[in-house]
Amino acid sequence: MAEEVESSESGSGNLFNKIIVLAAGEAHTLALTANGDVYSWGRGTFGRLGTASETDHLLPARINFDSDGDKRVKIVAIAAGAYHSLAVSGVTITFSGSYNFWLIKNADTKKSKNIMMDQYGDGDTMSVSLRDPLIYTFKNSLVPHLLERFLELGSPNSSASGSERKKLMISSVKGGGMMSAAIDDLGSLWMWGNFPEPQKDKSIESEFSLTSSCNPIPIWNFHGHTVVKVACGNEHVVALVTAGEGYKGSDLVCYSWGGNSHGQLGLGDRQSRQYPEVIEPFNSDAPWTVYEVACGAFHTALLAQKSPSETLESVCWTFGQGDNGQLGQGTTQSMLSPEPVKGLPRNAFLISVDCGLFHTSVVSSAGDVWSWGMEKGLGLCPEASYSGPDAGDASLPLLIPCAGLYGPKFPEPVQVVCGAAHTILLADAGYKMWSWGRGWSGVLGNGKMIDCYSPTMALWPPLDADFREQSVKDGGDKSGAEKKPEDVVELERKLSMATEDVRLLQSKLSLMERYASILHGATFGKPFEERDIPASLCGGGSFDIAKEWENMLESMDRGKLVRLEMFYRSMLAGVKDKLLKKRIQEILLESQSSLPSESTQQNK
Repeated sequence: MAEEVESSESGSGNLFNKIIVLAAGEAHTLALTANGDVYSWGRGTFGRLGTASETDHLLPARINFDSDGDKRVKIVAIAAGAYHSLAVSGVTITFSGSYNFWLIKNADTKKSKNIMMDQYGDGDTMSVSLRDPLIYTFKNSLVPHLLERFLELGSPNSSASGSERKKLMISSVKGGGMMSAAIDDLGSLWMWGNFPEPQKDKSIESEFSLTSSCNPIPIWNFHGHTVVKVACGNEHVVALVTAGEGYKGSDLVCYSWGGNSHGQLGLGDRQSRQYPEVIEPFNSDAPWTVYEVACGAFHTALLAQKSPSETLESVCWTFGQGDNGQLGQGTTQSMLSPEPVKGLPRNAFLISVDCGLFHTSVVSSAGDVWSWGMEKGLGLCPEASYSGPDAGDASLPLLIPCAGLYGPKFPEPVQVVCGAAHTILLADAGYKMWSWGRGWSGVLGNGKMIDCYSPTMALWPPLDADFREQSVKDGGDKSGAEKKPEDVVELERKLSMATEDVRLLQSKLSLMERYASILHGATFGKPFEERDIPASLCGGGSFDIAKEWENMLESMDRGKLVRLEMFYRSMLAGVKDKLLKKRIQEILLESQSSLPSESTQQNK
């Protein structure tokens, strides 16, 4: 395991292959690399992949943001809603020390910043400059288009007016079900889409409703404070806001508003809110400091630690809908107020949390990953049952093992993200991804469209990464108007041929895996997994089918043998039935073919 980690570190300068941020939608995934490229894969309907078509992608595909042809657009932040995607460009980041972009994401608290610096790099200084920030969205479009509204606005936190008003600069974005949110460099919050717009006055009583807007709307409720982080569900929003005007690193207050039919606001009831209210366990006087927040469709998860604290212990709190155990509380009941997740060790520092439609996942700095919840029948949790009324559900956290050379922990974890029914972990300092869950539309990024019941490596880096890197080394960045060198043209031709061959092989592999899964599921009553492949076949030597069949029968218990016998009898009866039908059809055809000749004889 140590050798594998060292080998990845040796390539730390390869910014083409290093992922710094992931984002997951309902059935698609985005990845932002250290050099500013964005890749997408999964379901392509509604143009959410930004690849100029609605075709599904089984492997990461690079999104083209270069609209004018002579200037490369560098992306610095990404987000994904259920069916749309977002990207921000225009930030130039320089570092003193190691290239550790993950520091930016975790610089919201001094303590978490120091932890990330100690863990991933030796650099202790950094500078950030903002130049003409643009925000892109490919919602309702097959390709990215510019959200012009942000270029015309000033921040609501700015005291200047008119021409003196500071030009708006975006620092981060977030996507929810059908809504989007952005935080500008002054700490102001903007929202658009189908979202719960807060009332300006808490005393005004009105029925809860969602506002629809295609243009960003400023959220004035936090004027004079700094919004540090925001998360969006289907109908609710949770924000981390400073207690005072400035941000001191540990003075965050947790607010929530919007739909509350399942208690997802954490306010102790099911009453929806049109005005942001403080979640009491995380007010300005509380001993807990929240540093991460995530929203599922109708549930919420927070990561918090006691402040001040000399240890790195942290706790995951959940509330909201719990029908599928997605709260990790050992029950399927909803929780109206935040409760610590049972079953997580207190000595683990959790660095990332995310919520799917019916599940939640967290990862610790030590490389341990836990998941709980999941949609019934998907079997997204390893070791969860595959049959019965609670198939696939886990009401308490399950430790997800890392198989292969790395196990049991994932090396150098960075982030975990959850889609509607899939999970992707970014680890190995950003150079490798593991995915599991529902694999429809290729959302797992492993070139397949089948469900995975345990973590499998996504195919990263993409096939074109090495070719593009070599092209840059040989010819440098070329403008679109210049003629491509012959070696670059040849590289692109080889890449196209290799990609086509891989797609053909992937198609054949997917077809064979489906066929094997049908036979395996019908025979043994459970999904086909990699460990079910005979050891002799995995070893690459000769495969004696008779011997392997005998070994398999010897290893079966009585229940499996009974199911196999029933499957054999059913299959035999089906074959006999088909043979009988075929024979009857042949007799009928023979009798029909002889009728004309007999009639001819009678006429004669």
